[in-house]
Amino acid sequence: MVTYDEWLEMPEVQDQIEEVVKGEIILSPPAKVTHATVVDSLGDILRAQINIDQVLVRTAQFGLIIRKDPLGTRVPDLAMFRRRSIVEQDGYIHSAPEFIAEVLSPSNDRADHDGKIRDYAELGVAEVWVLSPEAHTIEVLLLECRKLRTVATLREGQLRPKLFPEVVVDAASVWPD
Repeated sequence: MVTYDEWLEMPEVQDQIEEVVKGEIILSPPAKVTHATVVDSLGDILRAQINIDQVLVRTAQFGLIIRKDPLGTRVPDLAMFRRRSIVEQDGYIHSAPEFIAEVLSPSNDRADHDGKIRDYAELGVAEVWVLSPEAHTIEVLLLECRKLRTVATLREGQLRPKLFPEVVVDAASVWPD
């Protein structure tokens, strides 16, 4: 089991995604093209509608610290932060994004997905969208009583992130042609 201080001393991983779950390092391959296209598309839609001086939309891989003991880190596909609320330490973010989007891949298993959702709830993420390129659905989860609960699953229509009501996303617009 790796500690936070030990993890900070390790070399950065190249060409893989590194997360730490209950002190165990988990490596996975980089995203495939469809996955990356959906993340980029949603990121572009969000960035076009927010004030970039106040809100950060992060789509590049970055480490999000869930907890230091036992160490837990995640790499969200997309995260939105109010800039004034970001806590950065040791080159990683230690504060909850207001919004996260995760894009499912055929290789994602349910346990990994559920573990990420639990970690995001523990951190206090207010809203998570889970996008399925295969099903062309967006599952909307909202934080209620310290748990992220599904409130809708959509194939079409308009979505508004709860804490960013000025943003409108047409569900069909995020999928590659």
